[in-house]
Formats: sequence, C-alpha cells, structure tokens
Amino acid sequence: MMSFRGNHLKEITLPTGSVWLISDIAEAKGRQQLYTKQAPQLLKALREMALIQSVESSNRIEGVTVAPERLVPLVVGNAKPRDRSEEEIRGYRRALSLIHTDVQKLEVTPDLLRRLHQTTHEGAADAGQWKQKENEIIEFRENAPPAIRFQPVSVADTPAAVEELCLSYRATLNQQQVQPLVGVAALVLDFLCIHPFRDGNGRISRLLTLLGLYQHGYEVGRFISLERLVEESRDDYYEALRKSSEGWHEGKHDLISWLNYFLGVLRRACREFEQRAGDVKSPRGAKTVLVETAIDAFPGEFTLAGLERACPGVSRDMVRRVLRQLQKKGHVACLGRGPSAHWRRKGNTLKRGQ
Repeated sequence: MMSFRGNHLKEITLPTGSVWLISDIAEAKGRQQLYTKQAPQLLKALREMALIQSVESSNRIEGVTVAPERLVPLVVGNAKPRDRSEEEIRGYRRALSLIHTDVQKLEVTPDLLRRLHQTTHEGAADAGQWKQKENEIIEFRENAPPAIRFQPVSVADTPAAVEELCLSYRATLNQQQVQPLVGVAALVLDFLCIHPFRDGNGRISRLLTLLGLYQHGYEVGRFISLERLVEESRDDYYEALRKSSEGWHEGKHDLISWLNYFLGVLRRACREFEQRAGDVKSPRGAKTVLVETAIDAFPGEFTLAGLERACPGVSRDMVRRVLRQLQKKGHVACLGRGPSAHWRRKGNTLKRGQ
C-alpha cells in the first residue's frame, strides 16, 4: 500500500526508457486487435499453449513440478491429481480460468485475493487464509550464509494493509490518476512486499498481474505466457524486486527498477506474439505454427501422441509432416523408432522461418 500513499505515484518522474516502453506496448496493443481477426486457429493454439506454460512456469518458480507427461492432461484434460504438486498445478489452472472468463466481473479486493489463494491451494490447511506466522524473504547466496532480504508486513498488520492496498489501487485507477501499467506494477510490488500468505504469494502476484492487465485491455498474456517470461528472467525478476523494495516500509522506495522489469516482460510478450502471428500466411501455415508452438511448450522430450494432444484440430498426418520438416532442417531429433518414439527439440526454441 506504500506505493499508493500520499503522492508517491503521482510524483514519479518516469525515465525516457520507461515512457518509451509504455508507448511501444500501447502500439502493440492496438496491432493485436488486427491479428486476432486474421488467424483464429493459431490464436486458439496460442491460448492453449500459453495456458500450459503459465501453469507450469508459475508453479515451477515456486519449486512445484510434475512429470512432463502429466502436465497437459492436468491442464487441458480431466486427469485427477495424484499428489500435492499435481493438486497445485490443477489449482493454478482453475484460478487462471476464473480470471480469463470473468475478468470484467472481478474486482481487486481482499476477498478476491483469498479466493485465488483458496483455489490455487485447495486442500492446504491455510488455503485462503492470511498468514498466521511472521514470514521473511530469504536470499540464498553462493558461498555465503542465507540473509534476510526483506521483512514483510507483520501478521497483525496484514489484513489492514491488504484492505488499504486494494482500496487505494481501485481509487487511483478509477480516477485515472496514473497510467494503468504503472498502477498495475505498483499493485504487484506492494502485494509482494505485504506477503500476506504463508505460501503462494508469488503465484497470486502473477495472477494479479494478469487480472490488472486484462482489465485495462492489455491481453497479450492470453496468447503468450508472461509467467514463462518471468521464469526465463528469474534473476532479473528478483533483482528488480530487491531494488524497488528497499525503503518500502518508510515510503521511500523507488518503483522504477520494478516498473522497467515489468514493462520489459510485457514488451517481450508483445513482440513474441507478433512474431508468431506474423508467421501465418495461410490456413496450412497456421497449423504448422500451431505444431511448432506445441513443441516449444514441451520442457524436454515429447512423443507423437503427446504432441497430438497438444494440437487439437490438427491431424496426425499433419503433425508427422511438420515433424519430418523440422527433422530435415535439424531443429528436432527422433530418439527411437515407431509411434511411441521420443523426440527432442534442438535448442531452446524452434527457429522460425528457417
């Protein structure tokens, strides 16, 4: 709530780089509406892939993982969880679904935050409850003992702090006192500084990010996983939070480090979306990109059957054709023989158009 007290946000002088990022994102927001009319099949595939990647990355950042072959059935299928990790995967999927379908009906309130936590941590004893013990943000350093990086708001002050944050955020944005992207970035920073739950604060902050962005028309997170981009830049993420949380309790913190990181992730998502949407030249091209996007989503090896499940609406013959083309170009390798053989992508992502 400290970012919204007094004139803290109003008095921020945005550096030229921040202004440029905001302008670039706004332009991309306008272009996105054109792309959504040109390639509905690809967009459907991108939404599904973003969903899978978001669930996986947001949980993996917090150390929650499941077997690769279980991820897709849990996220887009009806597989029942087998253990606590799989329950949390399914819970995050349900929370994302709530935000994606009811975004305009939702309001940033303490009740919503508890509801999101209840959904993502269903089955946990403290699901949907504010923390009952003091928590600290610990930094683990190589060749050095752990150190307290930040001391969040106390247990006693947490309910009031969350109430103030939600009220001040809504008032500030409703009255258009700050640029929406600045307001959403400040909301997420303050939430993480309060750290209101015993566990799962990072995941709730990423859900809160999507909600705030969607409510102001920035919907690229539906097609490109922001959570994946955060995971890929995890060191920068923690460093930006560290810098912008210094002096937070006294209201003397500097939002800019966190804001620029936040804007940078959003701009990368916009560029990735335009690159993938721009690859589509025909219905056949859309299906090719759909299969390539599915392959990129697998964290390691995959099978033909798994790839088919990740590409609804694409025939097995088409999936095989794309695999053969990618194999010929040296982008994927087959590790065995027959339909059950495992495949592996060469490199972090496929090289588009090559």
